[in-house]
Amino acid sequence: MKLLDQNTSEMFHVPELVLMEQAAMAFVQKLFLMNRPIEHVLIVCGSGNNGGDGLAIGRLLHERGIGVCLLLAGEADGHRTTKSYDQQKKICSAYGITMITELSKAGEQPFDVIVDALFGTGLCRSITGKLAGLIDELNRKDAWRVAVDIASGVHSEDGSVLGTAFAAEDTITFSFGKTGQFLWPGSDYSGRVHVVPIGITMASWLDKKPKTAVLTKEDLSLLPKRTAHSNKGNYGKLLVIAGSVNMAGAACLCAGAAYRSGCGLVKVMTAEENRLVVQTVVPSAILSTYSGKLEEQQVIDELKWADAVVIGPGIGTGRIAERLVKLVLKNCGVPFVVDADALNIIAKEPEILLRPHTSMILTPHLGEMSRLTGDLVSFIQARLIPSAVEFAQTYDVICVLKDFHTVTAVPYGLTCLNLSGNDGMAVAGSGDVLSGILGSLLAQGMKPEHAALGVYVHGLAGDAAAKKCGRASMRAEDLIDGLKAVMREAQDKFE
Repeated sequence: MKLLDQNTSEMFHVPELVLMEQAAMAFVQKLFLMNRPIEHVLIVCGSGNNGGDGLAIGRLLHERGIGVCLLLAGEADGHRTTKSYDQQKKICSAYGITMITELSKAGEQPFDVIVDALFGTGLCRSITGKLAGLIDELNRKDAWRVAVDIASGVHSEDGSVLGTAFAAEDTITFSFGKTGQFLWPGSDYSGRVHVVPIGITMASWLDKKPKTAVLTKEDLSLLPKRTAHSNKGNYGKLLVIAGSVNMAGAACLCAGAAYRSGCGLVKVMTAEENRLVVQTVVPSAILSTYSGKLEEQQVIDELKWADAVVIGPGIGTGRIAERLVKLVLKNCGVPFVVDADALNIIAKEPEILLRPHTSMILTPHLGEMSRLTGDLVSFIQARLIPSAVEFAQTYDVICVLKDFHTVTAVPYGLTCLNLSGNDGMAVAGSGDVLSGILGSLLAQGMKPEHAALGVYVHGLAGDAAAKKCGRASMRAEDLIDGLKAVMREAQDKFE
């Protein structure tokens, strides 16, 4: 953002003060659109340009007749001020807006809104001393807490908390979302994030485009299209290698999700003991079963049949499962998804991924990623995006690292952070549904590097399910049902 500010001013001749004014106007406009009580506002300002934004916001609210108190916390802590901050302070002083340097001087009048304009996106050191104490005190206030651009104390790149952080209920951020606002724990302190335009556009990127993006509903246009003159063969054949004794559900969920995502034909390869369950729950699926002895030629023949493959959900980590995984890695000539138990098997010998292979999507959660890399879960959590990117580049695979906001890393390509979904999806079988969606889209001809689209669809299905039955009551089966609404919306809008 610092570079974009600079490019906008130097290349497009938009003065810094103009950008500050536009940011303040966009913030105030959005604030009023939220329809919350706004009568007495405390704006806590740092000494930099984020504080300058806060001063400008205070003046605009004052002009609307709102009671405003500006707490110049940056000055009280002895930090140097910027030119734009000084100019905004002169304007506020001329208008007679109340300015204080200590919270204790704010009086007994309760504030219904507290605006955080202490630190901006450039903060990279821990907040300590008086300012840390001030933030903690503000977090205890009974008021609507709103952050300017980013909640003070949240690292804008990795979402870490720098000592302490302002606990915003809403963050009104400028021009583009900041990665740290969507990564845990920064997401907990950012609240609802609202992106507002202030005149810094994509033109200001020049030749340095961001490496991380998010999907929106417009990207559903990338979903495979259907035509009137077609049959099941036009929509792909997916082989689902899933399930073991007493684990039939994983195969059913994966296959069911694949059909709901538009796949034409799904074949489930599973243990013979699962035959009746799969035929009952997913009667449209073809079955290929194995008993105590697994024939190599059977696996090779099924791989030749498929346009895409999913392997892993519920297969266990025993001798037969290990053989299945190794046979698929050696013989698969179509794109395939590796999930669940297959990941744990590969973790015993991750260098197997270095052998030449077709396009591969791995979908580890944090625990599985820890086993694959040898890194602690806490280390991966703190470096979610770098961890996914490094793994993808090392093994030349697409890494779907599952978390609160899942990261999809393509080797030397664009990394996507998924913002769809909700905590109702934290339930057994949710990952099996995701694998089914990804496999289905691959079978229908989706490019593997667009795997983030499947993750996004999975989250949207979870959001649709939450509306129907509530987050606490959701089961993985509800995600499959939620796919109906997602696929129907995409079809209505883009076909």
